[in-house]
Amino acid sequence: MESSGGYAPDGKDTGLVKPKGSSSIRAHEGLDTVPMRARKPAWLKVRSPGGTEYLRLKSLMRSQGLHTVCEEAGCPNIGECWEAGTATFMILGDVCTRACKYCAVAHGLPTELDLEEPIRVADTVRAMELEHVVITSVNRDELPDGGASIFAETINRIHDAVPGCSVEVLIPDFKGDEDALRVVMEAKPAILGHNLETVERLHPEVRPGGRYWRSISFLGAAKRIDASLLTKTGLILGMGEEGGEIRQAMADLREAAVDILTLGQYLRPSIQHIPVARWVTPGEFAEWKRVGERDFGFKHVEAGPLVRSSYHAKEQAREVEAGAPGSIQQVLEADLSAPAEVLPDLNLVQLKIAPPNRLDSGAIVG
Repeated sequence: MESSGGYAPDGKDTGLVKPKGSSSIRAHEGLDTVPMRARKPAWLKVRSPGGTEYLRLKSLMRSQGLHTVCEEAGCPNIGECWEAGTATFMILGDVCTRACKYCAVAHGLPTELDLEEPIRVADTVRAMELEHVVITSVNRDELPDGGASIFAETINRIHDAVPGCSVEVLIPDFKGDEDALRVVMEAKPAILGHNLETVERLHPEVRPGGRYWRSISFLGAAKRIDASLLTKTGLILGMGEEGGEIRQAMADLREAAVDILTLGQYLRPSIQHIPVARWVTPGEFAEWKRVGERDFGFKHVEAGPLVRSSYHAKEQAREVEAGAPGSIQQVLEADLSAPAEVLPDLNLVQLKIAPPNRLDSGAIVG
């Protein structure tokens, strides 16, 4: 749906959708960005999904009332992954309290909390006979624990229903709440992921509800709590970052001893999202993989134009060995406001969350 206030898709059933704001950012001033209708490079072309297994899984997800990030975020690998019988479940609804300018997930005020969802996810994982499953979520900043308890319950239910199935989680930053982080970690996921998404300079504008050092240090704190756990993060390239900034982000992440890094191409979901700044070639992605593993010591770097957080996740869980904690072990910026709350001149969008159980449509600004 088009709106003068920005991206606000129809058809969401778990919250009140609000526009994400302008698709322009200051970092793109002077850049020759890629037009929305420009032809994509050959290496970004994929077959449209529609195979037998894809249709079976789609029917299964709908019958269970479940969401997948594969669908909500428009992942280009959905056909390949679903035909292989793998999917990334998105729990806690389909409306996110954050308004990231690159993301296809709807933004607004969630109105539902499905306490039975962990049971249905576990039942579906069992029906799919999965050996490895990835669980992610929208941000639920209005919940006292950000949804951490639902993550933990989902992990525990899967472990009970499918012994031997490894569980990877891709969590929000829970506003830097270490107690919430511990709740998830005590359920013993095989991999704990939290995406940094972009370099420090671009972070305030494209991810206005988060903070760069909070995300990095959250992963560092996870290593301090349990060094045996694999930690993972992802960067999206092609949003206007420069080579030196990518290297700096890698260095910062290794200070938190992050084990696994994914690098993929930004693909603009709609005209109301920020434009693509450039197409990153497969050769450049291959070089970033070498740089990450050779120069910075990541245990594994998964890099390519179509790579997303859960791409080849099962192989990573089986083959990568966790490293020791790094120099960053305490959560930083947990007590600082989000950029959208302190940079009014950028016209960023952010929910102003009221105390729990006292939410209404008037609690939304922007």
